[in-house]
Amino acid sequence: MTRFTARLRQAVDSIWEAQHQHPFVRGIGDGTLEEERFKFWLRQDYVFLIEFARLLALAAARSPDLETMTRFARLITETLETEMSVHRAYAAEFGIAVEELERESAAPTTRGYADFLLRVAAIGDFAELAAVLLPCMWGFSEIGQRLAKPPIPSNNRYARWIAMYGSSEFAELAQWCRELLDRITEGLPERELQKLEAAFLMSSRYEWQFWEMAWKMERWQV
Repeated sequence: MTRFTARLRQAVDSIWEAQHQHPFVRGIGDGTLEEERFKFWLRQDYVFLIEFARLLALAAARSPDLETMTRFARLITETLETEMSVHRAYAAEFGIAVEELERESAAPTTRGYADFLLRVAAIGDFAELAAVLLPCMWGFSEIGQRLAKPPIPSNNRYARWIAMYGSSEFAELAQWCRELLDRITEGLPERELQKLEAAFLMSSRYEWQFWEMAWKMERWQV
């Protein structure tokens, strides 16, 4: 029997492949990405991670069992302490002070994506929450693993970025998220699966849009 997440991956293949081919992602992979664009991504991803931690908190609160709740609680800590610390360290290398990160306002896509995730987490069921969460984890792992194949860029900052998201630890996290969604969707009727597929699709579109936002250094026009 085909896993539900395998069905989801097939449904969004063109979107995920567009992520792999996006000039921002390819620029990280070959080390040619302009520094200003990466700095913009760092600042916006820092803003996004704060909201993503809220999503994880809602996931912990709504978890169907203690094991899942514990894992999400751990992820909140890892996001707020470990991943955001990495972002602060990266930012310092680029001359971006912590105060500047804290003052950063969300670009339109950052705000739209974060609001979409939190809206689903607040009014959808737990399976929907797991579905919209998955593209961020799984997609970054897939990008990291593909970029980790030689040649690795000589730019050490981009090489470390690739090493982080292409790591076996991050792959294990993505796999856990996949297994969670596969487990909680067993036996659901097709109409429910279609709703989850639509949520996964929307989140995948926002993932591509986030790269595009960073590439164009998107700002509010008015």
